[in-house]
Amino acid sequence: MTTTSHATNPLLQHGGLPLFDQIKPEHVSSAVDVLLTSASEALEAVTAPSFPAEWHAIAKVLDVSTERLSSAWGAISHLNSVADTPELRAAYNEALPKVTEFWTRLGSDERLYDQYKSVNAETLNTEQQQALKNALRNFVLGGAELQGDAKIRYAAIQERMAELSQKFSENALDATDRFALYVEKDVLEGVPEDVQNTARAAAEKDGKSGYKLTLKMPCYLPVMQFATSSALRQQLYRAYVTRASDQASAEFAALDNSALIQEILQLREEEAKLLGFQNYAEVSVATKMAESPDKVISFLRDLALRARPFAENDLADMRQFALDNLGLQNPQAWDWPYIGEKLKEARYSFSELEVKQYFTAPKVLQGLFKIIETLFEVNIHEDKAPVWHPAVGFYRIERNGQLVGQFYLDPPARAGKRGGAWMDDVRARWLRPDNQQLQTPVAHLVCNFADGVDGQPPLLTHDDVITLFHEFGHGLHHMLTKVNERDVSGISGVEWDAVELPSQFMENFCWEWSVLKHMTAHVTTGEALPRALFDKMVAAKNFQSGLQTLRQIEFALLDMLLHSQHNPKDDFMPVLQKVRAEVAVIQAPEFNRMAHTFSHIFAGGYAAGYYSYKWAEVLSADAYAAFEETTLPDGSPSLETGRRYREAILEAGGSRPALASFVAFRGREPSLNALLRHQGMSGSQA
Repeated sequence: MTTTSHATNPLLQHGGLPLFDQIKPEHVSSAVDVLLTSASEALEAVTAPSFPAEWHAIAKVLDVSTERLSSAWGAISHLNSVADTPELRAAYNEALPKVTEFWTRLGSDERLYDQYKSVNAETLNTEQQQALKNALRNFVLGGAELQGDAKIRYAAIQERMAELSQKFSENALDATDRFALYVEKDVLEGVPEDVQNTARAAAEKDGKSGYKLTLKMPCYLPVMQFATSSALRQQLYRAYVTRASDQASAEFAALDNSALIQEILQLREEEAKLLGFQNYAEVSVATKMAESPDKVISFLRDLALRARPFAENDLADMRQFALDNLGLQNPQAWDWPYIGEKLKEARYSFSELEVKQYFTAPKVLQGLFKIIETLFEVNIHEDKAPVWHPAVGFYRIERNGQLVGQFYLDPPARAGKRGGAWMDDVRARWLRPDNQQLQTPVAHLVCNFADGVDGQPPLLTHDDVITLFHEFGHGLHHMLTKVNERDVSGISGVEWDAVELPSQFMENFCWEWSVLKHMTAHVTTGEALPRALFDKMVAAKNFQSGLQTLRQIEFALLDMLLHSQHNPKDDFMPVLQKVRAEVAVIQAPEFNRMAHTFSHIFAGGYAAGYYSYKWAEVLSADAYAAFEETTLPDGSPSLETGRRYREAILEAGGSRPALASFVAFRGREPSLNALLRHQGMSGSQA
């Protein structure tokens, strides 16, 4: 492997944006070693007996050095997620244990813990006081009070956990990327033309005839919704729900995540016991709004009871429709998306395919920017920065000509890019202690949409549009903050079960005519979405909301029970079966292995925290109700309410408890009523 001098290593160039177009796998090892050495020296400096226990003095030495490490490692991790290659993966995995060891050592350093305990809180502003309070709590959760063998074991657990989570993620990505099914055109009856065109182009690229089907969402979902061939749907469904599991075909046996899940659960419980907790769920909720795992489980079960009658009614409707109109007497798991789509078309006289023709990606983005600019009193412009792929855009947000923040936008699905959608921070807003300059925030916004074919712009489903708004909500939370203390600015320091509030809040605008009419243009005619079609979409908005709610509760309850009531030495599959029996009204086939690609909890930050989506839906629905109560006569949102929301929620970031921010905006604590009303589940169900 070639070595790179420090002067030319793009990961060691500080002060600007990451040099994504220059970073190569051979840069990783040497840069990480240099940055780890520097950060370790900074740690030794601030924990020396003569170093003052002053917030600013510690930040000027330690935080500046560790931010350089986290920025470079963030760029490496990001590329590993969106531009995976064997060489980059190898470099990442080689450096991962060293980076994990440092952060574990930093978070459990007794000397540093003592320094922070000695800081006089009365000398700090309110933002710094909140950051100090969080830091002291995190030291306890990071093992700073452990001694001897317990401390050594805690560090070993962190290193092994990082390795296991990374391997889980790799297996899920590889199991998705490596699957290919080549079919002839006659098999694809009912599948949208743009999906067929993409599949044909993919087959040609592989030097094959026919059409290439994959398990990536822009291909998988429309096939499940529209393909008339039940046999094709069955084949794709089985491949999808057995990814990275013991039920996958023999060629994918090496990607089975079963043993990884078991070991992850065992290590999490061991970590919890070392820290003095009964189970990992208790560790998780220690930093969240929820009071206890039991409270979360009660919340989920209460919501499941309320949703169940609606879900049963949804299922009965589909069964009857399948029997009367599709000749399906005994629908199987792979039939339900198809039946649901056909029923929606029949009931509301439109299909997702029809709607999709109006949502061209450039027009959607233009409409999204318009509502953000109007509501939050900012301007968004294209900007320039080095990027990792030609499809990536870069933008700046300004207010009164002043830079507020910047973001990268990476919309299309492609090989080597992990599935799903997410927001990640590149850097935080921070009044830097080293030069007293205000550092503006930068975010990554990543999606996995279908790309355009035959010279046409990409077409988004309405669900894609909702996803885009969701991720922008996270981005706005990160970028519109006015907090100058790094550790509590933007999303930093926000309780995990409140962090979805701004993202889910933004989703509501996808159902407002005053917003939607500015973001649609038919792909061939250029005409805006007809009001009559929009009205049908709104009428169908809560179609199967009961089933969808139970599905989310199934995931959240599985997560919570695995981390609170399950013995991790036992097989985890019975827990999933038990949850399904309790919650689901559509039972999955025995071979379904959803848990094996449940990356949120096994390779993301949602362990014993997946309930956050439902918890935050309560907050976001109630917050949006404030806009509904103040809507202007022309249907557009109140700018005054937008300003209050921005100031109370977005600008405050993590500088105070999330509940305090919510109360500052709404004038009271949140209520479940708005969520049930928004999802059409507020009345009784016959």
